[in-house]
Amino acid sequence: MNYELMLLYALGAIAVIIVVHWITEKSGLPAAVLLTLAGVIYSYLPGANLKVNEEVILMFILPPLLYNAALDSSLLDIRRNIRTVISLSVALVLITALLVGLGFSLWVTGATLATGIALGAAVAPPDPVAALAVGRKAGLPGKLITLIQGEGLLNDATALTLLTVAIAAYNEGGDIPFGGTVVDFLTSAVGGVIIGIGIAYIVRFLKPFRQDPLSANALSIITPLGAFTLAEHYHLSGVLAVVVAGLIVGHDTPRYTTGASRLQTAAVWRLIDFILEGAVFLLIGMQVERVLEGLRNYSWSQITIALAITLGVVLLVRPLWLALTQILPRQLHLRLGGQQDDDMDVPDGRSKEEPLSGREVTALTWAGTRGVITLAAVFTIPEKVPNHDLMVFCALVVVLVTLVGQGLTFAPLVRLLGLRANQKDKARLRNEARSAAVQAALNRLDDIQEEQHDHVEDEAIETMRRQLQFRLDRYRRRLDLLEQVEQVESHDLPKSPQYEAALMVRQAVIDAEREELLRWRDAGRLADESLRVLNRELDHEELVLPKRPKD
Repeated sequence: MNYELMLLYALGAIAVIIVVHWITEKSGLPAAVLLTLAGVIYSYLPGANLKVNEEVILMFILPPLLYNAALDSSLLDIRRNIRTVISLSVALVLITALLVGLGFSLWVTGATLATGIALGAAVAPPDPVAALAVGRKAGLPGKLITLIQGEGLLNDATALTLLTVAIAAYNEGGDIPFGGTVVDFLTSAVGGVIIGIGIAYIVRFLKPFRQDPLSANALSIITPLGAFTLAEHYHLSGVLAVVVAGLIVGHDTPRYTTGASRLQTAAVWRLIDFILEGAVFLLIGMQVERVLEGLRNYSWSQITIALAITLGVVLLVRPLWLALTQILPRQLHLRLGGQQDDDMDVPDGRSKEEPLSGREVTALTWAGTRGVITLAAVFTIPEKVPNHDLMVFCALVVVLVTLVGQGLTFAPLVRLLGLRANQKDKARLRNEARSAAVQAALNRLDDIQEEQHDHVEDEAIETMRRQLQFRLDRYRRRLDLLEQVEQVESHDLPKSPQYEAALMVRQAVIDAEREELLRWRDAGRLADESLRVLNRELDHEELVLPKRPKD
């Protein structure tokens, strides 16, 4: 093994990922498409090419990606949006995979139901990341944002568990016995959930180690790998184990970790996600030449039929299912709906289950972009499987068609449909929560003041009280402004010159402090170690300032 060559590959990949990210920020083009294109270009250049190893993807790439997505999800959202989770994350994924499998087994030469379902499982789960990023910028209502998030909670786990069962069925007999497959799927899923819960409670038991940022980071990184390995060792769903562990750990994190640990862990996972996703798209692009070379073994009619089945199911089943869910009985837990207002942050989470409008169904249909999970999953299918290159090609086309076609047109479609979030309601709720939190802090100061204390503590209490009262007055003024514009038709936030001026002044003050610290360092009056400590304090202050006034 040439370690120097591996290092050069890694450095080159990271450099390309950084450049593509910069281009994406400037142009708005999807990074996934640009990275895949960069991989394709590299595959046609002279020299050695990298080959995807399905075991590496399954063991070291998918678990961290899924775990990070689970950390950002919510156990409360699963309860609040149980119909979304069952309907989109389970039922729609299974139906899509089964229809692709049936189509392949009937019309693609050499395909079996097992191999067709394996491909269907790979292309079934949408990647909500791209749709959410575009939707938030376009001002998509909170109800639809929550439905898209709910869809992303378990759809990857459902699809990858089904993929594993389908490949195992093929290895054992080449086809899928329905009864045995259902039992295998349920056993694998339930076992994976149990393993995930167990791992999460072990992490909870290790609370003392999660107080230190470095220990918390190390524990966070090994958790998905440990959950996946343990579940797979017992032939259970490692994917579900990772997702369930991530959901529970993410739910517990505010209670069992320090602020410093949370900040550092979040930064580490953003970096891991950034590099792994970029690496996957590059690697997939590098395989295109080999996949196209393998297509020479197929006739144009075979390729056309395979593409028509895959794309047809992916593009048509989703809108049909979304429309069907509006007329299904409520008791089936498959009908989609949502809150009547756009406020998704209501603490009790009670939904009025208002049916979706035609415009909302259209927007959700367009949010079904496929992404990194589809590409990574299809390469976990062993090369010995018949029609392997054809299946990989179909998955690539599905990703490109949905990511480019739907991803680039999603924002204009949202604007055309006239779907806008009510930013005033969100701002009101958040400022009410902030006011309540500050009032609780003031009440705690009253409790402290009633206890036995000395004059020094009196001074500290009064100083803190003035600071808290200033914040409370600011939040209340913001609420008053929101109340004054309640009758205005627009859902946008009212502009507050005082609020914007306060943000500008605070940013200018931080910049001045930072420049003065640098002058001290450059003049030799302040050591670099001290500069880093003081700069970190300013960085945390700057972190809480919004880039633009939002709420």
